[in-house]
Amino acid sequence: QVQLVESGGGLVNTGGSLKLTCVVSGSVFSVAYMAWYRQSPGKQRELVASSDNSGRTNYDYTVRGRFTISRDNAKNTLYLIMNNLKPEDTAVYYCNANGISHTGRYQDFDTWGQGTQVTVSS
Repeated sequence: QVQLVESGGGLVNTGGSLKLTCVVSGSVFSVAYMAWYRQSPGKQRELVASSDNSGRTNYDYTVRGRFTISRDNAKNTLYLIMNNLKPEDTAVYYCNANGISHTGRYQDFDTWGQGTQVTVSS
């Protein structure tokens, strides 16, 4: 099995910064796509930023220029540096990853973390 564990959420003031970390562990053979999503109360989960294993990144327009996604492929770890945070960034942030696992045989995985709360006070 493959597990994702996020960390780094918390409470910050408007204009503050946070760094989220997502570690992929378990029977991982390779990780292809990794992404951060967020969900606030009453809203659908939305893509914040993504990264594929060729280095291509993609950002939602609401965070472009403020957030930076990066990954350490050797550690199967994904990061999200969030600068100039705004109250509308308040949400539970989820990590998502897909790739190939190996538990006796190779198979695809697509796994979510448990989420980490980010709260930005005005």
